[in-house]
Amino acid sequence: MRAKLIAVATNKGGTLSPHAGRARMWTVFVVDGDEPPQPVWEIKLTEASCLHEWHVRPDPERHPLHSVDVAIAGSAGDGVIRRLAERGTELITTAEQSPLAAVIGYINGTLAPALPHEEQQCHDPDHREQRHQHEHA
Repeated sequence: MRAKLIAVATNKGGTLSPHAGRARMWTVFVVDGDEPPQPVWEIKLTEASCLHEWHVRPDPERHPLHSVDVAIAGSAGDGVIRRLAERGTELITTAEQSPLAAVIGYINGTLAPALPHEEQQCHDPDHREQRHQHEHA
């Protein structure tokens, strides 16, 4: 089995970010065989490159999270989950707060399920209109 790269959305306090679309910091762990997961780098995004904004872009450019096998966050919308999957990145949501515990839970198949995603929290009126136009283009 080849090593897996797992990115965990984190907030300023170092805990799991509650929303994948707005997360600007992702800690990337490498998981290789029986070795404990190790953090190997961080992905730092600008507001314009967070998944929420990338999701409505009309161009097909790659996102930095396409370089990982799995992404983990507190919640995510169906569109972001689908768009990442189109490029080979599985997005998993969880109520777990510790990034390392989330990675270990994912590996062991014991990751706590996420709370429901509240779509209205992630869209301002301008973004909803862009998204609506993009989905019907």
